[in-house]
Amino acid sequence: MEYVQERIATLHAFDDPTPAAPTDRSAVVVPMTDREHAGLAAERVLSTLAEVSPERVVVPLRSPADRVPAFAEWLDSFDAPTELLWCNAPGVEAVLDDAGLDDGFGKGRDVWLALGVASETADYVVVHDADATTYSAAHVPRLLAPLADGHAFSKGYYARVENGRLYGRLFRLFYAPLVRALSDAHDAPVLDYLAAFRYALAGEFAVTADLARDLRAQRAWGLEVGTLGDAFAHAGFDGTAQVDLGRHEHDHRSVSGPTGLADMARQVGAALFRVVEEHGVAPDYDALPERYRDAAGALVRQYAADARFNGLDYDAAAEREQVAEYRDAVRPPGPDDRLPAWSATSIAPEAVADASAEAVERVTGRDR
Repeated sequence: MEYVQERIATLHAFDDPTPAAPTDRSAVVVPMTDREHAGLAAERVLSTLAEVSPERVVVPLRSPADRVPAFAEWLDSFDAPTELLWCNAPGVEAVLDDAGLDDGFGKGRDVWLALGVASETADYVVVHDADATTYSAAHVPRLLAPLADGHAFSKGYYARVENGRLYGRLFRLFYAPLVRALSDAHDAPVLDYLAAFRYALAGEFAVTADLARDLRAQRAWGLEVGTLGDAFAHAGFDGTAQVDLGRHEHDHRSVSGPTGLADMARQVGAALFRVVEEHGVAPDYDALPERYRDAAGALVRQYAADARFNGLDYDAAAEREQVAEYRDAVRPPGPDDRLPAWSATSIAPEAVADASAEAVERVTGRDR
């Protein structure tokens, strides 16, 4: 049984534990879009959260107005203490516009809005997606337990093995070799930190309310990496933990297309380069693409050996083709359009919550 520690505290699920944790002082943020309405994975997540009994469950939703009533009715059918935060409601957009923050939207902005609302009342905030078909009632307590033990930031990790294949491709074939290539060329604590996470692109994490208010956010993809950068700045090695969430099965994306992995790689890469540049690393963007390709090639050989050892299907040629596509994402990050920390903005979280509630009331015809 594996029990290796990293530079950050690594908590293993040896016997599938559900540790004692302050769930009653926590808010759980579960971002969704209208396409997840009534999906089997989302229903499993929300039904399971009723067993966990958090103080509140904030569901930031990005949806057209005509789909909000059905979503709100569906959300009310669960026993969990759910609250709908309609992130692209006209009133919410107006609040952001008044603060000069209306440019661009996506998952990152939705989570950022919910972090502000959730951290107003809860001591701890847990964030996770709604697409895991293997979701367990142990996930929230596992993420919270390190915070009760004095850590400020907790990150989930898990195995992505499904249908006899290795998944987690963006992490395995882009993030991990890119961090390795940077670490080979630079001796920097931030790179040691980024390399310590066993699944850095996992969407599951927990923070203290104070840290939630200090997080900046990428507006779309890249949220996870940007969060690690701020966690390094505010929590550091000693204040960070990662916890074993077992094996995860959820949706898979194609490599190409407007929401495919190659497009996500560009945004993840930009977020990663912003983080390392902020902490004193000056990447050689001319030499780095080849260094990344070499590091990825070495990992592909290692993944192939691991797959053979476990009797898994593995197409090394297809993995190298993905590496070639991701190589285009190894470039300077461009302008920084991150949202500011809540602690540094003039927006009041209750103004966002009220604007959302009023808009939901209008489109559903129901009182708050």
